[in-house]
Amino acid sequence: MPAKVPAAKTLPAKRSPAARSGATSVETLQRMLDYAFDRASWHGSNLMGCLHGVTIEQALRKPAGRRCIWEQLLHAAYWKHRIVTKLSGKARFPRRGSNWPRLPDPADRNAWRADMQLLRDTQGQLKRAVSELGAQRIDEKTERMIIGAALHDIYHTGQIKLLKRMLSK
Repeated sequence: MPAKVPAAKTLPAKRSPAARSGATSVETLQRMLDYAFDRASWHGSNLMGCLHGVTIEQALRKPAGRRCIWEQLLHAAYWKHRIVTKLSGKARFPRRGSNWPRLPDPADRNAWRADMQLLRDTQGQLKRAVSELGAQRIDEKTERMIIGAALHDIYHTGQIKLLKRMLSK
């Protein structure tokens, strides 16, 4: 008869700041944001890398009823903006709609370039907001939110890469 394996113990969902060992530093959080956004990393493409060279035609196409690349870009910018407002105060996102903001009208090359710049600017705002946390202790909620922003970029990098592959067939 095989030996019984004891059930795995689960960790508590939340830990007090005092119980946390080695809270993530501001510098580490900023590096995570950079690797996911526009710095070379071990995992391959980051968000800006996969958007590089996307044409207006590719940005607007919606294969198989999916959201287009442009919508993915605006979605990423919107959620970065949401985190900036949580860290630094309220500001209105420059596009109508939430979560999946509406495409501009007209959706042309100039608007595409402007929205690419919006994404870059929002990343800069997020990095500044994180650096302004400075010596403040970064609590678990704030840490999770900032790490989540980096992971969100990586997730949508994969979505965009999938869309590009679908568009090439």
